[in-house]
Amino acid sequence: MDEKGSLPPYSAVADVQRPPWRRGRMQHRMRRWRALRFLAIACLAFIAFAQWKQLSASSPPTPPSDADITVHGLSTKRLQEDLATCSKLRQKPQDPAGLGRDKNARYLDGHAPTLIKNATVWVGEPAKDTSPEDARKGKGFSWITADVYLEFGLIKRVESSIAQSSVSSNAIVFNAKGRPLTAGIIDMHSHAGVNSLPELDGNEDTNEVSSDITPYVRSIDGIQPGDHQIQVIKSGGVTTSLVLPGSGNNMGGEAFVIKHAVGRPDGRNETSAVDMLADPDRNWRFMKMACGENPKRVYGKVGEHGPTSRLGESWEFRHAFEQATALVREQNDWCANADAVGVENVKGYLPQEIRWESLGALLRGQVHLNTHCYTIPDLEAFIDHTNEFKFVLRAFHHAHQTYLVPEILKRAYGGDPPASALFADNMWYKAEAYVASEYAGKILYDNGLTPIYVSDNPVLNAQHVVFEAAKAYKYGLPYHAALASVTTAPAERLGFSKRLGKIKPGFDADVVVWDSDPLSVGAAPVQVWIDGTAQFEDPVELSKPAASPIVPDQNLSEIVEEPVLLSDVIFSGISKVLLGDTAQDQTSDSTTRSVVISKGKITCIGPCAAEIRSAGKNTPIIKLQNGYLTDAFTAFGATLGLNDIDAEKTTDNGANINVFSRGEDGLVLDGKKLRVAYQYGVTKAISSPKFTGQATHHGTSVGFLTGAASALDPNAVFASDVAAHYTLTQSAKRADGTPSLSAAIGALRHKLLEAAASNTTITDPYTEPFFLRKVVNGTLPLAITVHSADTIAAVLKLKAAVEAVTDTPIRLVIIGGAESYLLADELAAAGVGVVLAPLQSYAVSWDQQRALTGAPLTNGTAIDRLVDAGVVAAIGLEEDWLVRDLGLLAGIVYRNGGGRLSEREALGLVGGNLYRILGLDGEKKVEGHFVVWEGSPLEIGGRVKGVGGGGGLLVFFEGV
Repeated sequence: MDEKGSLPPYSAVADVQRPPWRRGRMQHRMRRWRALRFLAIACLAFIAFAQWKQLSASSPPTPPSDADITVHGLSTKRLQEDLATCSKLRQKPQDPAGLGRDKNARYLDGHAPTLIKNATVWVGEPAKDTSPEDARKGKGFSWITADVYLEFGLIKRVESSIAQSSVSSNAIVFNAKGRPLTAGIIDMHSHAGVNSLPELDGNEDTNEVSSDITPYVRSIDGIQPGDHQIQVIKSGGVTTSLVLPGSGNNMGGEAFVIKHAVGRPDGRNETSAVDMLADPDRNWRFMKMACGENPKRVYGKVGEHGPTSRLGESWEFRHAFEQATALVREQNDWCANADAVGVENVKGYLPQEIRWESLGALLRGQVHLNTHCYTIPDLEAFIDHTNEFKFVLRAFHHAHQTYLVPEILKRAYGGDPPASALFADNMWYKAEAYVASEYAGKILYDNGLTPIYVSDNPVLNAQHVVFEAAKAYKYGLPYHAALASVTTAPAERLGFSKRLGKIKPGFDADVVVWDSDPLSVGAAPVQVWIDGTAQFEDPVELSKPAASPIVPDQNLSEIVEEPVLLSDVIFSGISKVLLGDTAQDQTSDSTTRSVVISKGKITCIGPCAAEIRSAGKNTPIIKLQNGYLTDAFTAFGATLGLNDIDAEKTTDNGANINVFSRGEDGLVLDGKKLRVAYQYGVTKAISSPKFTGQATHHGTSVGFLTGAASALDPNAVFASDVAAHYTLTQSAKRADGTPSLSAAIGALRHKLLEAAASNTTITDPYTEPFFLRKVVNGTLPLAITVHSADTIAAVLKLKAAVEAVTDTPIRLVIIGGAESYLLADELAAAGVGVVLAPLQSYAVSWDQQRALTGAPLTNGTAIDRLVDAGVVAAIGLEEDWLVRDLGLLAGIVYRNGGGRLSEREALGLVGGNLYRILGLDGEKKVEGHFVVWEGSPLEIGGRVKGVGGGGGLLVFFEGV
């Protein structure tokens, strides 16, 4: 220490005393040196740190003590699951194979095999070595005589004669007796199970309407295995259905293919939707989308949200596909990185978003897409989407305008144009369906495309989806293609072409034996097998002549052009005359029988040698094969003349919920529907104003000529006020002051009793009180639209109560009448006629739940029970499009009635019986109205060749 007690400076050299100014400069230099040294050390430290980080990044991380967690804090188990998911994402499904299986995956042990003997088999494919070009023309297809052996849920053998000794000793033997055998029918568009019948709010699960874009919802989550309609559908030979979400959304969700075998009664071990899956391995997934009117109507709210236009819909589609595309890219990048560095070294989990998972699967080619689209702009926009986002479309559904633009369909991504899933002739119900053609299937097929016929159950009853195929044949689709349209074609589009739709070894044992050709009128199954198990323990079998397949009529392949308006024509080759009371239907010799028409009127029926000689040289002679001459038809119960497009207010007379009006006051003639009706032999119609919607009535009906140009034409209106109509279905509760059915019945009874008691002079003869006075005095029929047997009973009591006051019988008519058969004897005793609409009810609503669906489930239908009881019955229309089918509907009654009705009597169901029921003058029924047919109007091949009555004489020259 120095004398001052301070420590010596830290230096080996003794501090030498310097001048003050020298000491300050030295201190400044020392401070600068220290700062530089500190900066250098800091730089070196930074460089060392950076090098350490670089080295640590390139060297393996130090494993954490927990082996289940990576250095990035991720679960190794979940990463391995994600890696396995990568493998699934890369897989492209293949159609599940049939051949080579020992047993069907759906087969349940303990089910005995079945040997079907003596069948007439439609294999579903042409003979070996038939070229694709010839096969498309129908060459190589034929019915063959064969036995079919079913074992382990598979078709094991199809041979000309299988000895019983060569099959299992416990095999059940079924004798087909030569009847037709086909693969099970496949309905490619159904809502069975999610739109359960009868319809109830609690069972309605068709659409998820919380959002327009819902690809993430699944129809399987709403399928009700207990939906009785599943059994009804199966009774029509339908063994497989694609159950789709509805069409309210642009993207509706996932769909599932089911078989119609449910629970132990159908040979299954459990009652569940999963057990109904046609492919338990779930090789393919399915999805439903929709374009056009429906999503716009359901979701479009101006100023709130869209889509309100097709423009907006395309954006909704593209935006959703964009989200799914982004997810697919992120997943692909993650999977590629996991392959490159090892899954244990990735820094995050596989990107997954359940909202877009199913849509991503579509973009990966793992989903079969079906899209509801009608119009040209819808079709073209969606085809553009397939090319922009590179996904395959399996079919357009409804697809009414696809026949107009086959070239647009051929532009679809993937090189395989989508099929068109169609109705045969259900159209006009909205603007999208107005531009449609019954010949669409033929036109599409002629252009190398695939028509498929569907039900959209419950829009149409899928029990009769084969009838849609039969009508397609009637409208020109080749016979083999019509059968394919409900068997092999939907099987191919669903990805089951190696398992379903054909009668071949290795295919699923879904088989139907029919009582007649499946494309004939009234065809019904005798027995149905699903996975080799018979589905009906004691099926009802109709009494019919021996079955023989249809010989395809090549004349049907010609599309009918517009008819020619003539005044004079001669038709030769008339086999049967069923006109009015003319008794010439028993004569077998048609070679010399003709019908001569002069100035639009029939002047001769028979040999007519003199009339033919005196006819002008320019009078055409049309030679017919099996010609028929019949009365023209009358359409009753629909909205013909009061409506052109059902869902468009501007083309419709409108509903009459709280107003009683006259049909004559709302007539609009010379529309598209009426022109079609006339061309199909429907020359008269009786229509009443709607109550709330289709198949409801309120007001007075009008009888008019479908061929009239306006209501001022001579005789355009043949009956101004045919009947007074009221509706007592469930919709009756929608009127003001009638919150219940009992209130509606009470209100009607009160009105009738007031009319009976009133002596007041009514100054306006066009009002409800005036017409009700005519009802109670027996001069105007009272027509009640009603289905429930209980409500019909109440109406019969109402009738008796009013008659007790007036002592005058009321002419009561029941329209609808699904459950009317339960009171057939009472209706006959009361002299009440019944107009069935529809003819074949399938319990759509609660008040139709006891409807008879026919063989093989029930012994007959309502029409059979009514006829047996002596009730005067007729066929009415719920919807206008059925005008094309009136003769065929009568044909179903004739074919399936067990001889109850003659041909003449069957035709009376769509003509004469209506006039008897309504009390109209007989002359108005037949005067100058007739139809000339080639073939029977009651058969699928019958075609109109000439129509006379009120709209001039229309003549069709095709095929002559």
